[in-house]
Amino acid sequence: MSLSPTALLASFAVVALAEMGDKTQLVAFMLASRYRRPWVVMLGILLATTLNHALAASAGALLAAWAPERVLAWILAAGFLAFGVWALAPDAAEEPAERRRWGPLVATTVIFFFAEMGDKTQLATAALGARYAAPLAVTVGTTCGMLAADALAVFAGARLSERVPMRAVRRIAAALFFLFGAGAIVRALGWA
Repeated sequence: MSLSPTALLASFAVVALAEMGDKTQLVAFMLASRYRRPWVVMLGILLATTLNHALAASAGALLAAWAPERVLAWILAAGFLAFGVWALAPDAAEEPAERRRWGPLVATTVIFFFAEMGDKTQLATAALGARYAAPLAVTVGTTCGMLAADALAVFAGARLSERVPMRAVRRIAAALFFLFGAGAIVRALGWA
């Protein structure tokens, strides 16, 4: 099974940008601050994201295999346009509940897995899985994008937020979603 470079790079870009200022990035920052073990927190994020995004990308690819191409294109167009609007709104995160019996790895993995459920990056992963019908490439791309964005929160969160306006990052992410949505509309109309 080969990795589609287009699916890999598009998935990386979409999720890395969409994750900026997202609640899971804020959760990553809080977990790193609480445990002060950034590499353990990053490993937990890797484990949770890989499982979560593999399930989402596979579900998207299954949808692509079952839905008629034109119907799928309209679903993807609506989804990407909705993600674009969603990306413009800043997220807030609640403080993760502390589990005294869990260490930082298990706590991060469990908290992060459930924080991603229904999140825009998980739904975008499903849409990308449907768009490219390449669940492995999408999973690798979205997981790497998630790790890149969350590494900023884990390792340099306070300094980064002082220098990079999150509003600009959210606008870039929204533009990327709108671009994918427009491409899906073009396909749905049979123009490409």
